[in-house]
Amino acid sequence: MNMPEKIEVPASTAWPVVLAFGMTLVFAGLVTAAPITILGAILAIAGATGWFRDVLPTEKHEWAPVVHEHIAIETSRVSVERITVVPELSRAALPIEIYPISAGVKGGLAGAVAMALLAGVYGLLSGNGIWYPMNLLVAGFFPDMATQTAIQIGAFSARAFIVAVPIHLMISLLVGLLYGAMLPMASRRPVLLGGFAAPLLWSFLIHGGLAVINPVMNQRIDWLWFVLSQMGFGIVAGLIVARQERISTPQPFRVRMGIETPGLMERDRPEMDR
Repeated sequence: MNMPEKIEVPASTAWPVVLAFGMTLVFAGLVTAAPITILGAILAIAGATGWFRDVLPTEKHEWAPVVHEHIAIETSRVSVERITVVPELSRAALPIEIYPISAGVKGGLAGAVAMALLAGVYGLLSGNGIWYPMNLLVAGFFPDMATQTAIQIGAFSARAFIVAVPIHLMISLLVGLLYGAMLPMASRRPVLLGGFAAPLLWSFLIHGGLAVINPVMNQRIDWLWFVLSQMGFGIVAGLIVARQERISTPQPFRVRMGIETPGLMERDRPEMDR
């Protein structure tokens, strides 16, 4: 087959660059000086006009030479080498068993009680009152609390109690359900993930967020006790969830029929098949 010496391709043009530069000057002039905007508009119009003339009514083309190159595909290997893997390489398997939703609910409720007890202990030891942590939780909903003293915030408030209890339970249940989904991935270390890693992570995020959203509340929180309370929640919730009986996840039809699947049936293979 005879290859042509040259082919026709779309002609190169610099007008799109001129148009882009002009538009940049137009917007830059809005925050600097009017002459820059005028210069940018002139360049943008010139770039658009030149670009249109290159493609309308017919697109401009140019001839490009064809470079002939002979590519030889060959190899110096005489045989295919196999990769030795120890232990035997197998495909990753999805969790076969997970915790039920009830495990997350139980863990969340137990963790909520543990965190409330730790928060109450902090209120007593700090001298602010047992109700101080609860009222501080809902201070963002009542602007007048931000101007009160620590002793005033530590006094019992019926409206704060009505708001704080549902918020505390709702957040605890959501985190408990999250633990139920996460702990199957680290079933051997539930306390490490649930009691330390996760509480430290969200405590860091809350601390950074409150510093911007509500600086007054951020200053009133004792962050050492806050982290300890979160860890107490995580340890109790993690242990409760980890002690619950797991349930099997829906598996493909071939797995339910007992047909061997790489990765899923790895542990059930007899030694003679290895």
